[in-house]
Amino acid sequence: MCCLHPLTMGESLSLISEIMHRLVPRSGYPNSTELLRKSRALTANSKTLAVNRSRYVSNEAAREPTEYDVVEKEAEVGSHIIPVALDKILPHWRREQSCVGDRGDNDVYLCNSHINAYFEKGDSVSARNLFDEMPQRNSVTWACVVSGYNRNGQHKEALLLLRNMIREGVFSNPYAFASALKACQELEDSVGKLFGRQLHGLMFKLSYAFNAVVSNVLISMYWKCIGSLGSALRAFDDIRVKNSVSWNSVISVYSGAGDLRSAFKMFSTMQCDDSRPTEYTFGTLVTAACSLTDVSLLKQIMCAVQKIGFLSDLFVGSGLVSAFAKSGELSYAKEVFNQMETRNAVTLNGLMVGLVRQKRGEEASKLFMDMKNMIDVNPESYVNLLSSFPEYYLAEEVGLRKGREVHGHVITTGLVDSMVGIGNGLVNMYAKCGSIDDARRVFRFMMEKDSVSWNSMITGLDQNGCFQEALERYQSMRRHGISPGSFALISSLSSCASLKWGRAGQQIHGESLRLGLDFNVSVSNALITLYAETGYVKECRRIFSFMPERDQVSWNAMIGALASSEGSVPEAVSCFMNALRAGQKLNRITFSSVLSAVSSLSFGELGKQIHALALKYSITDEATIENALIACYGKCEEMEECEKLFSRMSERRDDVTWNSMISGYIHNDLLPKALDLVCFMLQRGQRLDNFMYATVLSAFASVATLERGMEVHACSVRACLESDVVVGSALVDMYSKCGRLDYALRFFNAMPVKNSYSWNSMISGYARHGEGEEALKLFEDMKLDGQTPPDHVTFVGVLSACSHAGLVKEGFKHFESMSDCYGLAPRIEHFSCMADLLGRAGELDKLEEFIDKMPMKPNVLIWRTVLGACCRANGRKAELGRKAAEMLFQLEPENAVNYVLLGNMYAAGGRWEDLVEARKKMKDAEVKKEAGYSWVTMKDGVHMFAAGDKSHPDADMIYEKLKELNRKMRDAGYVPQTGFALYDLEQENKEEILSYHSEKLAVAFVLMTQRNSTLPIRIMKNLRVCGDCHSAFKYISKIEGRQIILRDSNRFHHFQDGDFTWIQRLFTKPLFFLLLESEVEMHQISKMWEGAHMMIHDQPSHLRLWDPNIPGKI
Repeated sequence: MCCLHPLTMGESLSLISEIMHRLVPRSGYPNSTELLRKSRALTANSKTLAVNRSRYVSNEAAREPTEYDVVEKEAEVGSHIIPVALDKILPHWRREQSCVGDRGDNDVYLCNSHINAYFEKGDSVSARNLFDEMPQRNSVTWACVVSGYNRNGQHKEALLLLRNMIREGVFSNPYAFASALKACQELEDSVGKLFGRQLHGLMFKLSYAFNAVVSNVLISMYWKCIGSLGSALRAFDDIRVKNSVSWNSVISVYSGAGDLRSAFKMFSTMQCDDSRPTEYTFGTLVTAACSLTDVSLLKQIMCAVQKIGFLSDLFVGSGLVSAFAKSGELSYAKEVFNQMETRNAVTLNGLMVGLVRQKRGEEASKLFMDMKNMIDVNPESYVNLLSSFPEYYLAEEVGLRKGREVHGHVITTGLVDSMVGIGNGLVNMYAKCGSIDDARRVFRFMMEKDSVSWNSMITGLDQNGCFQEALERYQSMRRHGISPGSFALISSLSSCASLKWGRAGQQIHGESLRLGLDFNVSVSNALITLYAETGYVKECRRIFSFMPERDQVSWNAMIGALASSEGSVPEAVSCFMNALRAGQKLNRITFSSVLSAVSSLSFGELGKQIHALALKYSITDEATIENALIACYGKCEEMEECEKLFSRMSERRDDVTWNSMISGYIHNDLLPKALDLVCFMLQRGQRLDNFMYATVLSAFASVATLERGMEVHACSVRACLESDVVVGSALVDMYSKCGRLDYALRFFNAMPVKNSYSWNSMISGYARHGEGEEALKLFEDMKLDGQTPPDHVTFVGVLSACSHAGLVKEGFKHFESMSDCYGLAPRIEHFSCMADLLGRAGELDKLEEFIDKMPMKPNVLIWRTVLGACCRANGRKAELGRKAAEMLFQLEPENAVNYVLLGNMYAAGGRWEDLVEARKKMKDAEVKKEAGYSWVTMKDGVHMFAAGDKSHPDADMIYEKLKELNRKMRDAGYVPQTGFALYDLEQENKEEILSYHSEKLAVAFVLMTQRNSTLPIRIMKNLRVCGDCHSAFKYISKIEGRQIILRDSNRFHHFQDGDFTWIQRLFTKPLFFLLLESEVEMHQISKMWEGAHMMIHDQPSHLRLWDPNIPGKI
């Protein structure tokens, strides 16, 4: 029977308790004190209300026992909970909803409050004991325990209790189901997923699926636990009356799924539905806008937040500050930060991260100092503070000092051991501030290390040039069982690239494949850089082609790799064009790389087009681009464009600018202008750095002006740069190229630190001076030193030394060791050295086989080497020589040397008709041999001479001195080798022409001006010295008692007391001389040749001369 009557005080308290539990806030159930306070207030108000409650009074004793087959007795969590007899359950649930007995509601309310209090303290055991001892329970009691278990992380216990609640037939509280769904979500396993779906089915039948509270949890569960976007959206659509939590949930789901457009569309729909956005709504939208990196969208959200009045909200404001800071809009971040009424450590950290990213370390640390007494900073704040010090203007001084102060503070306060992130921050700070020793100490004493600790240490070592130690740390990390992340792989690959350790890099590449990180964009970029540095351009192409996505760094790395490879330079330009077609944004690195490629191609018109494109991108005002353009135009012989750019740069000029201009002048044989520019620099007070000294020394080395080079050496000593490894290496190179191998060796041995350039310069110097054995000994010393691994340039010097020394087996051993031992892919210059080695040894069959097996097309130098070898073979392998000549005519149709070598080959084999044809080809091509010049450097400058030239101011005195020398030489037994003169002249005229060759004029000039000197005479010549001059210099050196060092286009020649150190090594093979104009490309005279050849081979030789002006004349 049903009856209506006013509620008693006890019934009011019970009703209030139940209502309060139905309106549980998001933060959880209130504790007992809060419940008691709120209940008294509601009780006082209830006296003025006429509250009636309809209820059915039923007789508990008369109630028939009903069997509910909800679950089996022994079933575990996750077993089927769908009732067998749903038609029995639903009537009982409806009766329970409408029929409440008077069973001590006050006692139930107090017990529920105590249960909540126990769970708030984390004492779930006492809460469960109280629950089990309660003689009477209502639906709120069950909900309290389920929710309490869930809040304390006991998710399976929450689900077990819910199962018991269903067994007891209690279905009247949706909050218990909501808490159970949250527990399913937290389990994140198959049990949680299955139980969650079964609960959804039961709630759908109980009509709870349309309840907003339960459905909101369902949306979250389906997305976060099951990952089903469709099911989450269906749960949202099933809600009949949607509240702000419902909208927030679905917006969060769209945002998490990456469908940011739908998230903002749902926000618009929410506003049209008259649902007021909350702080959580804007928090989700701010995160979504930050993911889009759309600053304009962030600004619109900020306007909406201001309009609603949430800008001062801690949650929304902190999100906006962090989003604006990460997007680089620090002015907006500061504006929001200043308008916030309340701030916390999250707000501070967000702004500090933005400041650090913008390289504003001083400002970030000042913000921390201003706020540390106003808010409770957390350990993460100290990590951000430590990351600000490397961004100081003087990071290695001021930043390091500040970092050490903070280090002392965190040690004093104990923070250093409370969070591993503090130690990681210290390692990172010390490494970036250049104090790698402090970073090592912090890392060594860290009580706990995670993957970030190892990554920071490895990255720091790589950034500070400790490449080998970085790889050792990587190995140690693997031994500790820590799986490397992308940062560790990138830094290790970078160290391998710096060390040119291709094999080690390949092993790390294999590990990235095993870990599935090879498709990571940053790892792929590091791999491209590694293989580019070690010469494996093919691998670079393969990695680039398989990359699923490419960023700006990927394109830059690939363009740079192709530009640095001699055989792939045109591909670099093609890759640049592909980047443009792909819509890739270009930056200064892109332009610098492609301009480097254009420089190698010496393609001035293309350089101008790229210059125009750089103007379009508005980056030509950057010094990096201007320097690259100057270097490019200089290599393309466009010095006027270089000068225009240089004059416009004005205050933007840096050391690279000056170096590029000086190098451009030197490259274009404008040495006076280069020296004028150096003087101009010094007048302006510009201090020469080590690279500039190296550039100037390289200039003097290129023209072998020893005196000027020594002056620069003296300047470097005054500048305290003599011990600098760059300057020292340049000095070794300069002295060896200027003929003072003794000075080069002395300075090399005195260098405190040697790099690859130092070793390479000395090895190449030995090879250039014909000291092959010494070069190979030095190479062995380099390997034993172990500090500098050999590179491609090293092996060019080594193979050249083997070639000059005739060490074929040794040369092949070193050639094969490049890839087998050092992971270096041989380049075209190494194949050229090997071709020269086989050609000098007369191994023409092996030479032909070697060229056929080359992995690349032979270049001009290799074909010319082949043709020269065929010339020395007395006409053997004429077909190979003809093939080489045809290739040379295609590649260099205007180079006279190619026709000359072909004629020599025919003359050597007695093929006179072919010789006439070669001469005809030469005339048809209208090619001319380069005029011969010789020059000497004196105190008053450089003096240049040509054959028979009388333009010198002291010409009369020079010719008079030359006549005197001729008389003395004849008296000593010298006989002019008139075979080197033109054949259609009288004998007397031939001797006169031979007497006035440019190198003889040069030596006469030096002897005339330095009568009492005993210093060596140094002469430079642009062509190879003729045989008659070679013979004459032997007599002059003996007559005058002076050492003569002659550097021609091929090598150095040393004459002293009538001896020539190269005779035995060079005269072991037949040579064929070509007469062109007044210069004969020849090293020996015929008498020396005959004597040396008879001494070595015990048989006469056949000296053949070819005059191109007399067909068939030999």
